[in-house]
Amino acid sequence: MILIQFTGLSGSGKTTLAQNVRHLLADKSYKVEIVDGDVYRKTICSDLGFSREDRCENIKRLFQVGQNFVKENTIVLMSVINPYENLRNELRTYEFVRTVYLDCSINNLIKRDPKGLYQKALLPDHDRNKINNFTGISDVFEIPSNADLVLKTDLETEIFSTNKLYDFIIKNLSE
Repeated sequence: MILIQFTGLSGSGKTTLAQNVRHLLADKSYKVEIVDGDVYRKTICSDLGFSREDRCENIKRLFQVGQNFVKENTIVLMSVINPYENLRNELRTYEFVRTVYLDCSINNLIKRDPKGLYQKALLPDHDRNKINNFTGISDVFEIPSNADLVLKTDLETEIFSTNKLYDFIIKNLSE
């Protein structure tokens, strides 16, 4: 089986593409699970903040969940920002892990801003509604140097990116 570790800034399309591809794979009778960072932040990772250490622990916990699904012959779509190259590379040491980078310019993400997070991250420092340590704005996001697949979600249509991801997964399942 395979575990896709998505990486990309907030709003780049990780959850949307994971859901789209899950439907396509399920239609072909594959077992598929989405391990979504936003969902797990409310449960097994609710004790974690957004420091580098906590972000790394968050990814490690999500990976453990994903690993358990892989052992059950399930395709895993791990939808999480995953901002650190060294941690992504650590996960890539497992033969079943592939890295998919959702590349979207910060300007387009600020325009999209589906959750209103960029607007809050860009507030003045004295504003009590400001989000501090926001990945890509006031906290680091390391662009992957060796992603297995890059999806340019501000240039490609959602359908094109979905199909490209689906084809990538199918190809990697047969290897």
